Amino acid sequence: MGCLGNALWFLFGGIWQGLSWVLVGVVWCITIVGIPIGIQCFKLAGLAFFPFGKEVQFGGGVGSVLLNILWMIFGGLLLAIESAILGCILCITIIGIPFGKQCFKLAKLALMPFGASVVSV
Repeated sequence: MGCLGNALWFLFGGIWQGLSWVLVGVVWCITIVGIPIGIQCFKLAGLAFFPFGKEVQFGGGVGSVLLNILWMIFGGLLLAIESAILGCILCITIIGIPFGKQCFKLAKLALMPFGASVVSV
């Protein structure tokens, strides 16, 4: 299911979410201070392009909390809203529910990307 799900996801919505992460990463990389945050955005764009077969584990410390607060103010909230709206639209049909669940996973990740790690299942 993972390969087929990723192919369908990429064609019908994943490309837009991945490009959103890349765009935010480029904006962060314009400044010298934002380069580590931009690099994290590029890593998470890979998950946004192909989310099936991967899970997100949350953890981290004080540094992650501070970066997540800055992130939420300067870019994460818009990505989370985009993912949540797309997830609600996809969950209208029974066929779209697995894709909607992936959108909700990305919405949660968009709120707290620092301290999160992506693992294959």
